[in-house]
Amino acid sequence: MFILHYAPDNASLIIRLALEECGAPYGTSLVERSTQAQRSAAYLALNPNGLIPALQTPHGPMFETGAILLWLSDQYDGLFPPVADPTRGDALKWLFFVSNTLHPSMRALFYPEKYTTGDTSNVVAQMQVNIAAHLKVLETSVDWPQAPLVTKFYVAACLRWCTLYGPEDRSWFALDTYPALRDMLSKLEDRPCVQAAITAEGLGAHPFTKPCYPNPPEGSAL
Repeated sequence: MFILHYAPDNASLIIRLALEECGAPYGTSLVERSTQAQRSAAYLALNPNGLIPALQTPHGPMFETGAILLWLSDQYDGLFPPVADPTRGDALKWLFFVSNTLHPSMRALFYPEKYTTGDTSNVVAQMQVNIAAHLKVLETSVDWPQAPLVTKFYVAACLRWCTLYGPEDRSWFALDTYPALRDMLSKLEDRPCVQAAITAEGLGAHPFTKPCYPNPPEGSAL
């Protein structure tokens, strides 16, 4: 059995979706963000970066969302093209674009104080520009009906967070600007794995197309 160390509506949501989708046996362990449990010695032994998620496996703990997704995809069919599949190279480049380009920009938007001293407004403004550019690339360059599920899960969570978190003025982002992505999200919400995540993390009836702040049965998203 896997153990997902999670906090509601954090990047662990993406891993939960993948675990639910492939039917992997797993349990969860709450990382209570309100008490900075991600900085505890016990958690740092799993993920020395103090970031969520961590996934305990029979082979030891894993961290980094993209790495966990790729590893799970190699254990279970249906999440991502297998090694011999000719579409795997194309799938890899977009998974890593989301993991290495989009997600870090969002982290800088949500936690600008970690990236500069003093006034953070320049970091916030630049990340908003960067994220909009990244989303435009994803909107126009990816065949979303054919995209791997793990990439859809990752992007869905990122789009949700754009609506809910960061600076109070969120006028820079509108989901309707990205109709292909919006359509992908709408179809994704019907999957049983999303319904399971809704229940587990209190995400609301339409967590991606009409996001609301989570009301989880345990823990805090922030």
